[in-house]
Amino acid sequence: MTPTTGKKILLGLSLEQLTQLAEELGMPRFTGKQLAGWLYDKRVTSIEEMSNISKANRERLSEHYEVGRSAPVTSELSKDGTRKYLFRVRSGGLVEAVFIPDGDRATLCVSSQVGCKMACEFCMTGRQGFMSQLTAADILNQVYSLPERERLTNIVFMGQGEPMDNIDNVLRATEALTAPWGYAWSPKRITVSTVGVAKGLRRFLDESKCSLAVSLHHPNPTERGAMMPAERAFGIEPLVELLSHYDFCRKTTDDYAEGTKQRRLTFEYIVFRGINDSLEHGRALVQLLAPLDCRINMIRFHTIPDTRFDGTDETAMLRLRDYLNAHGITTTIRASRGQDIYAACGMLTTKRMEEERA
Repeated sequence: MTPTTGKKILLGLSLEQLTQLAEELGMPRFTGKQLAGWLYDKRVTSIEEMSNISKANRERLSEHYEVGRSAPVTSELSKDGTRKYLFRVRSGGLVEAVFIPDGDRATLCVSSQVGCKMACEFCMTGRQGFMSQLTAADILNQVYSLPERERLTNIVFMGQGEPMDNIDNVLRATEALTAPWGYAWSPKRITVSTVGVAKGLRRFLDESKCSLAVSLHHPNPTERGAMMPAERAFGIEPLVELLSHYDFCRKTTDDYAEGTKQRRLTFEYIVFRGINDSLEHGRALVQLLAPLDCRINMIRFHTIPDTRFDGTDETAMLRLRDYLNAHGITTTIRASRGQDIYAACGMLTTKRMEEERA
């Protein structure tokens, strides 16, 4: 998926779009369905492999289009089996994706932007600033060109970037992953995260059936805003209010809402020593999230250079977890993975790109 060919990319196009481009190139309408099959089911890397499309039509396609897949540039293996991959994207930038095997489960953490605008103080990607949006093909390439692709059970949009700040391409990618003409995965196997970007979040809630993870990290708006500037644009309290209007998010005993419960709402909560790890913070979390049917994933903070934050101790983590569980919010402590290769939460950064610029 080099940025120098000048050709358009097929990966990420919907069945409707593939049918339209086939007609525009003078091919039968059914060629669109054939293209979708080759891209998303057979997962080819080149147009030449599309053997049930005539040679003349393959040549016509190749004049204007390419599949849009490229292998990872590099990879790093953690001592715990986590593997971090570096991908070059259409803009010429680089992003990281993380493959996390765990027994019968295997999760891929994908990126949605080169850099990030959100500037969360504790996040390495946020320190890079924003460079470019990933296309739907860039996002999907992290899945389709993953060497362990056949082992995947879950995909999380929790890598570099803010997914709701690139909502058009994120929705195109999740559609291709879940549509019958695409990867045909259940939406419940895909989770998309956000710090709270109102316009994109509303579209995601209305147009997708994938699960949602909200990066919370503090129940107090003022304290949250001090380390997460996005709080000032769309705060956690109006975000909770918005979510409470959606069946899969709100607490209810209504029978009609039962089917929506396959879609899950989770709050991510990195725990910092002396900042958000007390029972007082636990009480504030219970009050804040009272209207919602949700879970909390507690995450150990992994130190990054030049930071005012420290991770809390195990006793405080367990005390807070147990308090939240006892007060009706299912809470787990996420196992720490890939810290030795800088693949853990908040640690993704593209040093290779900085080296290439130097």
